[in-house]
Amino acid sequence: MATESEVWLTQEAYDRLAAELEHRTGPLRAEIVERIEQARSEGDLKENGGYHAAREEQGKNEGRVVYLKQFLEHAEVGESPADDGVIEPGMVVEAKINGNTTTFLFGTRELAGDSDLDVFSEKSALGAAIHGKSVGEKLAYTAPNGKEIPVEIVSAHPFKA
Repeated sequence: MATESEVWLTQEAYDRLAAELEHRTGPLRAEIVERIEQARSEGDLKENGGYHAAREEQGKNEGRVVYLKQFLEHAEVGESPADDGVIEPGMVVEAKINGNTTTFLFGTRELAGDSDLDVFSEKSALGAAIHGKSVGEKLAYTAPNGKEIPVEIVSAHPFKA
């Protein structure tokens, strides 16, 4: 579905991230600059906690702006996956992994938004092993530590934010 440099997103996730980018490059950026200027006017910058906090916030904001621009530039936007039990990005998967049942989102953290679901990407060892598999399939994958881990796909359905 996506090439090495692309990531798959629903239109809803793309729009949410684009709105965040717009906020960070507009109102939030201006607010941070204003706080820096206000703190700078208070004098000695060496011991000015407000100034240093605002500069740190500015750095974090600008880092997120760069990340979002890059991320959205390489995003492949598409419809939610079909509810056909085949695992692809955008699916919530329930699986027995090494005997323990777990539920997670197959995709990216950005796709998950505010959800508290664990996320496994297509590039993770588990993600690469289950991509394209169907409900009911049993398989094993090799963990980064070299251990073979058995997996059984219990269910899979499209993620709804």
